[in-house]
Amino acid sequence: MRIRDFRRRSVRHRQRVLGFMERAARHERLFKRAILALTGVVLILILRAFPWGRYLSASIDNWARQTFGVAPGPDRSRAGIDASWRIFRRREIELARPRVERFYAESDPAFQKLLRYAGMDPEHGLLRWGNYNWTLLLSSKVFEPDDAGRSYRMRPRVRSIWLRNVAMRAGVPAFYLVPDGPGLAEAIRGTTAIPVESSRQSTNSWGLRGPEPEPDAPLRGIVLGDSYMQGMFLGDAETPPECLRRYLRRELATRVSILNAGVMGYSPEQYYYSLTAFAGRFRPDFVVVSVFANDFGNDADVAGRGVGDWPEGRYWLQNTIKYCRARGWPCLIVAAPVEGSLLKRRNSGYYPGTLANILDLESVLFLDPMEDFVNAHLRAYRPGERRDRLPRRGALFNDDLHDSHFSAAGAEVWAESVGRRLVLVLGEDAPGRGEYAAGPDRGGESP
Repeated sequence: MRIRDFRRRSVRHRQRVLGFMERAARHERLFKRAILALTGVVLILILRAFPWGRYLSASIDNWARQTFGVAPGPDRSRAGIDASWRIFRRREIELARPRVERFYAESDPAFQKLLRYAGMDPEHGLLRWGNYNWTLLLSSKVFEPDDAGRSYRMRPRVRSIWLRNVAMRAGVPAFYLVPDGPGLAEAIRGTTAIPVESSRQSTNSWGLRGPEPEPDAPLRGIVLGDSYMQGMFLGDAETPPECLRRYLRRELATRVSILNAGVMGYSPEQYYYSLTAFAGRFRPDFVVVSVFANDFGNDADVAGRGVGDWPEGRYWLQNTIKYCRARGWPCLIVAAPVEGSLLKRRNSGYYPGTLANILDLESVLFLDPMEDFVNAHLRAYRPGERRDRLPRRGALFNDDLHDSHFSAAGAEVWAESVGRRLVLVLGEDAPGRGEYAAGPDRGGESP
């Protein structure tokens, strides 16, 4: 038998609003929504109409992709992204010019003389984009503009040398690779600049470091990369690609020509356009792409926290890989080691781990030489030293110059690591293998 509950139920009383007041509130809400929608439409029109707006839109889209893994919308075509990059780069160069002019005007006469000698004064200095999203100040006597994708390139048949201890700041990143000529001694007089005698370099007729290319050599390779491959503070015979040439010559007993397309400040987009610029003339048997953390953003963020513009870097690296696949060339991606990961705690999960994760690439064509660097670092210990504590400095990088690029010893380690993998990838059918009995190496000369 169901018993009715006669207890008094609590009833909520809602205060009634007069009709005309409710209608007014509803109209107000509709009006606010209309204002918000109209504002959104106006903002979209502004973003599409003005260059800075389109770049802001691309930046927000890129930030969303990095932070939340949001895929680009249908209106964010590759053409739109490229256009936004062009707008951003032009704008940054325009903003950099007055900073360079102010820097020059505030410099003492001795330093102004050095800048004029180097072709880095406001009238002649080369302002171009590089290092992913930087604007760089370069010597117009060593470099020249390239509007076909590379932004800038080295001039052919030029001898140059690095200067260190240049305390002046140009307002933008400045690379003091200057002409090595009879006027250098007078140009640095009265300044703090010191030439790095071991860093003298020369370019061949193709505007690249290394001996003159040999398109008829039995085995030919192209090395793409940045300052690590160009060989910062290294002589012509010490660059990683030149060390690789000697290694392959010795191991495969054949004549080898390596095209060193590495240029300081280059990023994956410039690697791709370097490949397309030289591949037709050189017809390589293999391609090596040296990648570093700052190809995707700030190197400390990329290597230390995994934060970077991975989608943009992946796009250009995949283009490079596809270009090689279409022609049957092995394309070996090599992650340049970060010195901090060798001497301190290693964060390989961020870099190069993320790089390996994002690329559509066979495992044998991805190389992390870090283990070879660790082994070489340990072999460099003196007898009796404790090996359970890594020193704060190493012989494989330019620590004596307070620089984190490969030293001559580090370039040899890189070349041996890459060379061993290439020998295995190319196999017994490597072009020209065993052409002659390997004898003493003759440096940059062809056998």
